[in-house]
Amino acid sequence: MTAVTDDQNETGNEAVAKTVDEAVREQVDGAVGRAGNGTAAGSRAGDRWDDGLIARRAEPRSAEPDPDDAEPGDGEAGHDSRGSDDHLPVGGAYGGPLRDRLNALRELLGLSQARLDGRTLAEAGRVLDEAAARQRLSSRHTVVAIAGATGSGKSTLFNALAGVRIAETGLRRPTTSAPIACTWSDGAAGLLDRLAIPGRLCRRPLAGGDGDEELQGLVLVDLPDHDSALVQHREQVDRVLALVDAVIWVVDPEKYADAALHERYLRPLAGHAEITFVVLNQIDRLPGEAADQVLDDLRRLLDEDGMALGEHGEPGATVLALSALTGEGVGELREMIGAFVQRREAAALRLSADVDAAAAKLRSVYVADGRAGLDERARDDFSARLADAIGATAAGEAAEREWRRNASRACGTPWLRLWRWYERTRMPGAALEPPAAPVEEELTARQRVEQAVRTVAGEASRGLPAPWGQAVREAAVRGAQGLPEALDELAAHEAAATSGRPQRPGWWPAAVLAQASMTLLQVFGGLWLVGQIVGVLEPGLIPPVLVMLAGIVGGPLVEWACAAAAKGPARRYGQDVRRRLQDAAAGCGRARVLDPISAELMRYREVREQYATVSGPARPGSGHGRVRTRIG
Repeated sequence: MTAVTDDQNETGNEAVAKTVDEAVREQVDGAVGRAGNGTAAGSRAGDRWDDGLIARRAEPRSAEPDPDDAEPGDGEAGHDSRGSDDHLPVGGAYGGPLRDRLNALRELLGLSQARLDGRTLAEAGRVLDEAAARQRLSSRHTVVAIAGATGSGKSTLFNALAGVRIAETGLRRPTTSAPIACTWSDGAAGLLDRLAIPGRLCRRPLAGGDGDEELQGLVLVDLPDHDSALVQHREQVDRVLALVDAVIWVVDPEKYADAALHERYLRPLAGHAEITFVVLNQIDRLPGEAADQVLDDLRRLLDEDGMALGEHGEPGATVLALSALTGEGVGELREMIGAFVQRREAAALRLSADVDAAAAKLRSVYVADGRAGLDERARDDFSARLADAIGATAAGEAAEREWRRNASRACGTPWLRLWRWYERTRMPGAALEPPAAPVEEELTARQRVEQAVRTVAGEASRGLPAPWGQAVREAAVRGAQGLPEALDELAAHEAAATSGRPQRPGWWPAAVLAQASMTLLQVFGGLWLVGQIVGVLEPGLIPPVLVMLAGIVGGPLVEWACAAAAKGPARRYGQDVRRRLQDAAAGCGRARVLDPISAELMRYREVREQYATVSGPARPGSGHGRVRTRIG
């Protein structure tokens, strides 16, 4: 690395100051347009996610980097003087837990596109696109941005870390009008292009500076003021902060509690604590123990923001007090950054935090309030409602009565049957066919079916997130189309099957023979008595009367015995008719309504499992020690 003289530094600084406002703005605007096109391309790529039902999966996109996607410039420039890094690839695959979470997130979006709107899934899609983009770039470099408010001294700290004056410092505001980068090793061209930082604004640190070996692989970026009066400056800060691997927030004793900093940046990025450094600058202006008091108050504010602090070896944000002007604490910050860069886990930590943030935003559309699904009670209740709608109980009772009437007709006395036939013939309109069922009953049956569908859909969607509950109800409504007509066909088919002569028990022939015998006794006794009256037979009143009386009394007794014996078979026959109708109605309801509902619930359970994987506690590099909170 060639040494830079003071004259050369001044000349370079003047060139940067002259070109930064014109040339960089064009570069940034073009890069922003490319980034927008990249996002759109990612969205178009996201359109390939298949919307299958359960078994059909999202089209997998390989988590491994495509060699053809690697930038040629990075492949050549990526070799530095250290021989151990000569054969490292430009990009690198993510570790096991993070790779599983990204695959689950990709699967989750594929299964959810037909249920959730694009705005809900936009952030998760952006995370996947950024993960793929960062994976194709150098895994040997860590991009760290220095951000802060106007006058916080971030440019002074940037120059102090680089060991050479790169960023302009002074009283004129804004001093930094575009991102400026400093790289400690080659091969970061792709990362700088992604940040829209042109080559003319990328410098190298002072050769031979302390800690240069520890900072190998660092790409340090000085950002414009996040509270700048110029809108384009704030937009550049927001754009770059979404792409860097880590960030150093520089605050001063006057603005460390600024609401804009905490509400707009620190609080929303509280989940990115492991890749966050918060530096209290300008402690040389604080007398005595005031620096410790301000630092403690800064920690309190960060804790209220929800940002974990890396104390006692625990993972979290690094909080440090220093003075970039006098150099107090700068060396300690360099050591911390060096250790952080050499672990080469910042990109994975940043991506894991992004996945956590995306999962938190999606929680309300994936996590149910209670246990989702249909239990056996709800299924049985739905089948019972459908059976009632087609009159299964009434049909069973009618079949039972018909069976008993047939038994009474077959086993009744001939005289009683003749009398009933005579009564029927005397009744007006007895020969006409029974009237059809009133229209009101058909409407009532249809309403019962619709009510049963609404009830089971409400049971199935209870506790589900709104999109999935709506999907369950829509599946039930689609399945219920034509269900009343199908139930009517089942009822008509069952009525036709039971319209013939019902099955009879084995004792019916004996009962009919006994009833015929009783009738013959009556006829024989009567003829015997008539023969005695006309003088054909010898007189004797008692024998023919007894025979005739036996037939007269025995006929009703046989009929009564048959009626008592027919109760059990008639009841079983009616129950069988009712059960067949219930089974037919349950099968029709299950095929048309319950199965589509179960498919949606199974889809939700599958999506819920994927979401559990996405939101799981995965932290890359958990075996490494974390940067602890220090006081300069």
